[in-house]
Amino acid sequence: MQDNKTFIFESPDGGKTITKRPFGSDIDKRELVEAKKEFSWPLMKDCITEQDKEAMIDFLKNNSRLTNGPKVRKFEQEWSDWLGVKHSLFVSSGSTANLLLVAAVKEKFNLKDGDKVVVPSITWVTNVSPVFQLGLTPIFCDINKEDFSFDKEHLLQLSKEHSDIKAVFVTHLFGIAADIDAYKEILPNAIFMEDVCESHGTVYKNKKCGTMSVGSTFSSYFGHHLTTVEGGFVCTDDTELFNLMKMKRSHGMAREAMPEKFEEYKQTYPDIHPMFMFVTDGYNLRSMEINAVLGSSQLSNLDNSIEKRRINFKKYIAILDKNSNLFYNDIKQEGNSSFCLPFVCKSKEIKEELEKYLQSHNVETRPLCSGNLLRQPFISRLENIPPASNFVNAEFLHEHGFFIGNNHMITNEEFIVLESLIDEFNS
Repeated sequence: MQDNKTFIFESPDGGKTITKRPFGSDIDKRELVEAKKEFSWPLMKDCITEQDKEAMIDFLKNNSRLTNGPKVRKFEQEWSDWLGVKHSLFVSSGSTANLLLVAAVKEKFNLKDGDKVVVPSITWVTNVSPVFQLGLTPIFCDINKEDFSFDKEHLLQLSKEHSDIKAVFVTHLFGIAADIDAYKEILPNAIFMEDVCESHGTVYKNKKCGTMSVGSTFSSYFGHHLTTVEGGFVCTDDTELFNLMKMKRSHGMAREAMPEKFEEYKQTYPDIHPMFMFVTDGYNLRSMEINAVLGSSQLSNLDNSIEKRRINFKKYIAILDKNSNLFYNDIKQEGNSSFCLPFVCKSKEIKEELEKYLQSHNVETRPLCSGNLLRQPFISRLENIPPASNFVNAEFLHEHGFFIGNNHMITNEEFIVLESLIDEFNS
């Protein structure tokens, strides 16, 4: 599971060196004491490389256009090629990607105010917010403990209680693929969308997540697999949907449409100036050229970064196995592109004490995404929402789970220290 590289730290006492053996091996106590002195485990390290900085500097020296333009279009094509879709739109964030996708799906498929959309009980808040912001009705589904997506039994129950479900917004959470084919069997007539926010490169049945629905969204926030600092993508194979989203991204302007559609609009509405013609409602969700330059540079290293995250995930699984009295280890491993390392503890007390212990040793922790969304204050604004206690698995994970960061810059030494901290807590 681990390579046989030798890892060396410089000791603070006179320049001596300390040799670190591979992850999982026995470590001398003195070595660990020295390693822990400077130890920290942040949610994310500085992932912007010198190569990235040089690319941005070169762009600024040689280009005067900073707003959405040719670099954005280049990055969009590169991303489409990497993901394996026909169309991608680079937007200002993963959250605005969700807003744009839901808005366009509602318009294209003629969804009415009040139409029902299934959403997870644990996901990021802006996966759910656009649903009710756009006048649709969220139907919350419990999640499971293996991939943190929909619980199939609860989804089946919802399909019987709500025969008029129009759409399903699936989240591939934490870099783990949701069982989307099973959901499609339960709701074969629903429109499926995917939120792949933090799960770039996750694979489901030999297909990348984000390619198995009418449209998908990604985030390129600083803490994710690939960063443009702020940014995101909407992706689709549906050219009509793409054309609609392209206009909605830019105020609803006809001139943002694909060329053939723009010509059609000019013929249809000859009394409107084509440069300021609005054929749909919209927003300003555009990103900028400098963000796209950073994204293109980062994309060249994405596959390598994903592989390193997967190696880290295997080390994390080994820690779970070693401390089976502390942790559940039901997490799906196949096809993962790990965003974080989620710990699901065997009691609420273990969770609370371990989280405090790790924090005291400079390990940053966070809840499992939002925790149970039904507990969040904003949910009280909505009507006819079931109580949080109805969502048994979401409640369990809310009480028993937390995560720490994963990224492609974590060293073997840091995993050795993390393992020792958990061993000490468990001793």
